[in-house]
Amino acid sequence: VAPLITYALADIFDEIGLPPGVFNLVSGYGPVVGEAIAGHPEVDMVSFTGSTRAGKRVGAIASESIKKVALELGGKSANVILDDADLAAAVADGVQKCYLNSGQTCSALTRMLVPADKVDEAAAIAAEVAKNFAIGDPVEATSVLGPLVNSNQLKRVRGYIEKGIEEGATAVLDGRETGFQTGYYVGPTVFSRVTEDMTIANEEIFGPVLSIIGYSDEDDAVRIANNTPYGLAGGVWSGDADRAEKVARRLRAGQVEVNGGAFNVSAPFGGYKQSGIGREAGVIGLEEFLETKAIQR
Repeated sequence: VAPLITYALADIFDEIGLPPGVFNLVSGYGPVVGEAIAGHPEVDMVSFTGSTRAGKRVGAIASESIKKVALELGGKSANVILDDADLAAAVADGVQKCYLNSGQTCSALTRMLVPADKVDEAAAIAAEVAKNFAIGDPVEATSVLGPLVNSNQLKRVRGYIEKGIEEGATAVLDGRETGFQTGYYVGPTVFSRVTEDMTIANEEIFGPVLSIIGYSDEDDAVRIANNTPYGLAGGVWSGDADRAEKVARRLRAGQVEVNGGAFNVSAPFGGYKQSGIGREAGVIGLEEFLETKAIQR
């Protein structure tokens, strides 16, 4: 449903003189084109980026011809803010990491974990920061949150917000109504006092919806962070960098940023568990596309 960037990439390959056949673009829907590619006996490998549900289908079809797959799928990533962290800085950065691309980011830090006695304070900070995320046409310089990709996604995200309210979470900021008569807009949404059993704490929403969850101690924070079928990304904040790194190593996620560390495009990217198989980017990402051959003489 968002093919234009791929066509731009094809134009770039043509402009730089890449030999014909090295890159081919076939556009179409997953159930038709995707299944044809994944199931074709002369396709040696399939690399797929998308939902976990679609990734399972790709893997199942690819297994019929025993081909290699690399899957970069969904996430429900946790941002662990420890008790010695600068709460204001950590929350502000966390809101930004949750709302990137209007929340339509697989690695979005959608679960913010804070000490139980700081939940209300964190929620107030998050709401104040989120209010400054201007909604509007993405071509306008003042816009921070653009529209969702289509009407189905708009309905889906609004439905999750309604579900969160129904299940007892506190909507500190409700983005269902934006004032726009056209366009698939959802405003910044912040939920406080979210519990582990709630739908918004477990399912990928893919919209600008932040869930703030309280924890009792460091071990509890790690447990909550790992209590998900996903494991794509994560974050850890602490006033002690060594402590933050130790907690980061305990998270079952493919990429964890410490104290707001910048995304590294050269680092391997991918997930644990149902967030995928294999890695993208960096040397390891290139090696996903290689077969190893041993020749003895």
